Amino acid sequence: MSVAIAGIGTALPNAYDQEALWTGFFREHFAGSAVAERIFHGAGVRRRHVVIDPRENISTWSTGERMRRFGRLAPPLGHRAVTEALAEAGMDADEIGMLAVATCTGYSTPGLDIQLAASLPLSVDARRLLVGHLGCHAAVPALGAVADYVAAHDRPAVLLCLELTTLHLQPASADPEQVVTHALFGDAAAALVVRPAETGLRVVDIAARTDTDRSGHMTWDVTDLGFRMGLSPQVPDALAEHLGPLVKDLLAPHGLDLTDVRGWAVHPGGPRILDTVEHGLGLAPDALAASRKVLAEYGNCSSATVLLVLRELLSAGAPPGPIVALAFGPGLTAYAALLESPENPAADPPM
Repeated sequence: MSVAIAGIGTALPNAYDQEALWTGFFREHFAGSAVAERIFHGAGVRRRHVVIDPRENISTWSTGERMRRFGRLAPPLGHRAVTEALAEAGMDADEIGMLAVATCTGYSTPGLDIQLAASLPLSVDARRLLVGHLGCHAAVPALGAVADYVAAHDRPAVLLCLELTTLHLQPASADPEQVVTHALFGDAAAALVVRPAETGLRVVDIAARTDTDRSGHMTWDVTDLGFRMGLSPQVPDALAEHLGPLVKDLLAPHGLDLTDVRGWAVHPGGPRILDTVEHGLGLAPDALAASRKVLAEYGNCSSATVLLVLRELLSAGAPPGPIVALAFGPGLTAYAALLESPENPAADPPM
């Protein structure tokens, strides 16, 4: 059975200008460091969406307090994103057979999935799946799980990626890795409706590669003061080794190669990540325009980001044909999804 993405919805907290974040908080937080200022200005980010003004001294909060804030702030954003996706798909919540929620930034039980089951509301027989702590690449394996459910059960499903990364602001540090993460990350919710369909943006296949020898290159550790990210500067070089084989693994079983791909939705982990993908795959200079725009307007929103890029790509009028979505995260892991854009988008459900 073919399955297709029938609707995309997003929800964002308040926007903050990157320069204002630097001058209003982070310059003092990083003790006026010239290195930190250079990293902030070179992050490729113009603005980010943030649930709590960093001047509220988040870096001193306990992990428990951060989880309580997530529990209050995440459900309204998730509800808005899912409701928008359902409306775009022309569906009601009680038609949904499964809700998958991907997040690595907040946990409780009963959690976000159960709160949404009540607020939407979902049918009492709807299944729920929490995809937790996978990090920035979670959207793609979660999409695979959702697509498998839809194909097996002939019933629509929803995927919600919701990340409040800025709740994990860390105490001041001279560590460049910490400066990079604080220069890049923002908050967002993005949702997809997937349903049985021969038309629309079809979900064709998923592929993955994991380099366990480099598992320490990207980490997301639970500490007493929130979750702390480790991000080695060697990540782009490590990913470069796997991009070509990963994309080949994805395309070759379907008789496709790189030249057949009509659109790229690549997780913008940062400017160097996008440069690595562009050069490593030999892409045209404008191939990653949607990813660079999302990085500039939203920053890196962890798992939600690749869905924001996909929405931007479709809104910009991606040509019909194969689309490849790529996302990267701890493991060191790279995931890829093969999607198929319809030949006549106007005749299919609106995206």
